[in-house]
Amino acid sequence: METESEPYVRLASLRQLHQVMADMNTARSLADTLQTVSDGVVQALGYELACVNLVRPDGDLVVAAFSGNAAAEALITGRVGSRESWDRRLGMGEHWGGGLIYIPHTEGWVLDDDDVPQWYTDGPAPRFEDEWHPSDRLFAPMYAPGPPGGVSGELIGVLSVDRPRNGRRPGAWGREALQMYAFQAAIAISNARLRANMQRALVRLERDQQALRASEESFRQAFEYAPSGMAIAEMGGDQHGRILRTNDALCRLLGRPASAMRRYSFSDLVHPEDIGTLLRTSAEGGRAELRLGRRDGSYVWVSLRNSVVADAADGPRFLLTHVEDIEERKRRELQLAHRASHDSLTGLPNSAELRSRLSARLCQQRPAHAGALETVDAAYGHSAVVETNGQGFDFRSGTQAYDAYDHHVHTVAPEGDLDDGAKGLAVLFCDLDGFKSINDRFGHNAGDAVLIEVARRLSGGVRDGDTVARLGGDEFVVLADGLGRADAQDLAVRLRNEIIQPIRVDGRAVRVGASFGIGWAHCGMTADEVLKSADERMYVEKRSRPKQHRRAG
Repeated sequence: METESEPYVRLASLRQLHQVMADMNTARSLADTLQTVSDGVVQALGYELACVNLVRPDGDLVVAAFSGNAAAEALITGRVGSRESWDRRLGMGEHWGGGLIYIPHTEGWVLDDDDVPQWYTDGPAPRFEDEWHPSDRLFAPMYAPGPPGGVSGELIGVLSVDRPRNGRRPGAWGREALQMYAFQAAIAISNARLRANMQRALVRLERDQQALRASEESFRQAFEYAPSGMAIAEMGGDQHGRILRTNDALCRLLGRPASAMRRYSFSDLVHPEDIGTLLRTSAEGGRAELRLGRRDGSYVWVSLRNSVVADAADGPRFLLTHVEDIEERKRRELQLAHRASHDSLTGLPNSAELRSRLSARLCQQRPAHAGALETVDAAYGHSAVVETNGQGFDFRSGTQAYDAYDHHVHTVAPEGDLDDGAKGLAVLFCDLDGFKSINDRFGHNAGDAVLIEVARRLSGGVRDGDTVARLGGDEFVVLADGLGRADAQDLAVRLRNEIIQPIRVDGRAVRVGASFGIGWAHCGMTADEVLKSADERMYVEKRSRPKQHRRAG
């Protein structure tokens, strides 16, 4: 059998981590951003204590935010540690994943007397190899974003974390989550600094002509050389929303020259599925995550954040939009979500995902005329509201709201034992015969190889749109919609014939058999009831065959 290489990650934990990362980018000031970064470690990553050490202009690091203990916060917040002492720490210990520094208590005692502000925690000595010691130290350096495809920029701060709530050193997922969090925190801090600089520049625009010229130059530098994309668009008039100016980072991100960008508004570039999100985004302080089109026809995930650049005499003049590339974060989020909903050995949907997909097709009310209906996929949508008061993101007159609907078509099952032509959602419950003997004779590695090959054969034997899932052990389930009774029986025979073919494992050929039970899903049943029905039919089918014929050989 397979061995779990990663801990089970609850979707609630992923959502909480995603929310904390989103909060970092919506803080109103640099101080709020730093405190949000520190609080997020405690709230979402499972540590009791967290500290943000920020690099000052002179190179030393100051404790800028602390979370988890009010007494320790009052003691060390605002204290400074020298850059020399910090460089010594970041060069010690174990380097995890290329981004984290772990200094065990057996090495860290030499740091007790340096000038870096630190707290002390009491606790018993570890009893297990991976148990956290009160004197262990874990640091996550934060670097400014570098150029696309290049190395990271300069060090802007260090996250210090302590006392994992589970009492153990973080595993692979915990390390990756902390490293990803530090990467996003560095971007949030850099952007908070950039926004603060830009806001100060915008204030100077209201002064006299001499100050105005100086502020315009400062704004130009911040705009042109910002590591993230920036755009300025018109507000009001016939050309409302047309892009007037873009920086080089945005042009590189979308693969379009600045001259071509001036022919578009963001509504021309957004993915069709995200137009509703764009239209609902407020011009003043609005924020949205959506996809923008590149010149080559592909799309990139970005975070848009708006602010209005106002003229003291005439009111709002143009819209300033900050465009941040979040493609990597979205990819990591999808990977983490996939791990939580799929079997780590075979890559198939796991039991929870199978029940989720099955439940999505079922409602609690059984149709009165179930035999007269055909099953189709339910269609879902959500309405979009277009603001017409000038505060919406897009900017074209005549843009219409996107209508949507929420519709459920009942799932029914063929009635009776004869194939009367009715179609339904077939649930094929598969249990391997003779698999345990392979585990016992050749070991779990051989058993894992057999499970992987069976999963591949099952996936190759169904249609696009059908679901093949692993319940656990040697049990698999196939969901196939639009089948009659004869169709489902033919599918079970074809899949069994695929499974019983010899499987090569470590130079030897092994074979397993398969027993199939066919159940039918219909509204009024729960997912567990559907699976139980198919499971019972599988055991009836297994017992109906002599034991010597259950295996292929």
